[in-house]
Amino acid sequence: MDWFSDSCDAPAGFAGTLAKWYRHHHRDLPWRQTQDPYLIWLSEVILQQTRVVQGRPYYERFAQTYPTVQEMADADERDLLRLWQGLGYYSRARNMHQTARYVAGELGGRFPDNFRGLLKLRGIGEYTAAAIASFAFGERVAVVDGNVYRVLARIFGIEEDITTTSARKTFQALAGRLIQEAGDPAIHNQAMMEFGAIQCTPVSPDCLLCPFQQQCSAFLTGRQHRLPVKSRKGAVRERYFNYLVIRQGEAVAMKERREKDVWQNLYDFCLVETDQPAEAFRELPEGELLNWVLREGILSGLSDERTQVLSHQKIRARFWLVEIPEGRKVDLPEGVTFCKPSETERLPKPILIADYLKSLGF
Repeated sequence: MDWFSDSCDAPAGFAGTLAKWYRHHHRDLPWRQTQDPYLIWLSEVILQQTRVVQGRPYYERFAQTYPTVQEMADADERDLLRLWQGLGYYSRARNMHQTARYVAGELGGRFPDNFRGLLKLRGIGEYTAAAIASFAFGERVAVVDGNVYRVLARIFGIEEDITTTSARKTFQALAGRLIQEAGDPAIHNQAMMEFGAIQCTPVSPDCLLCPFQQQCSAFLTGRQHRLPVKSRKGAVRERYFNYLVIRQGEAVAMKERREKDVWQNLYDFCLVETDQPAEAFRELPEGELLNWVLREGILSGLSDERTQVLSHQKIRARFWLVEIPEGRKVDLPEGVTFCKPSETERLPKPILIADYLKSLGF
């Protein structure tokens, strides 16, 4: 049975087979128990770049702390970023906060009830808009994410590079035809994503027990590991962060990252970035900050290198511990403030910084 064609007619039987599989195999996840667009939106924002096993506890904490869009709108951004800590892609959290404020303040706390209206909200793209529109309002609009690309590419034997605009149109059109056959668009979209997440997985898909085995182009031709086609990512940029961890007694000096760069609006330490790893303090470039450290502090230790991999960057960090004698009055560099352990705990921080502070007992 060859299901893939340019016909506008939906392939007979696909949606029914998929829905039957979903009824028997889907995971019981909290955001599937609601039609509240706010909670559905919250789950989708968290899961955009996060696996379910990691994202679920974040969703539950956010839903408990901010159970309504109004309560999220009223939140202090610092508290919201602190709750987000560890998920990365902090621009998602900031966009989420701004959207919550817009919905609460300009839309009376009500999300748009259709795909086109949802697309107008900050931080909501076609995938998220389709998810909210179908799950909350039953609109017959297809979601297309990485899982859906994989399922469709394998079953229908599509060899277009999924990073191209033409391929996205191909997959969106096919997904749109498939959802027209479905009885319940919400169930169909959930099933498409779930099938890719737990059955048609990136590595070692469960082809033996797949209900589409005899219709799957990839299985019948041995192309499971070649599909979907995706061009290689660009090279990851390596950056070398030399943190000056200034301590005085129980307090440590922290500063907010205000520049448009990674971790904007999060807190870290005084930073000197270099083009290459610095093995000795004298290798750091001279400047006002280093002169201040040499004048006011005592260098007392250097950490091993710690790394954090971001989407297109790899941060390689070392932490230089600088002690300020207790009782000495010093004027810290601009924007830097001494914080006690209870205060650092409340600050939103990159996970790299949070982990290092834990090693210091903060």
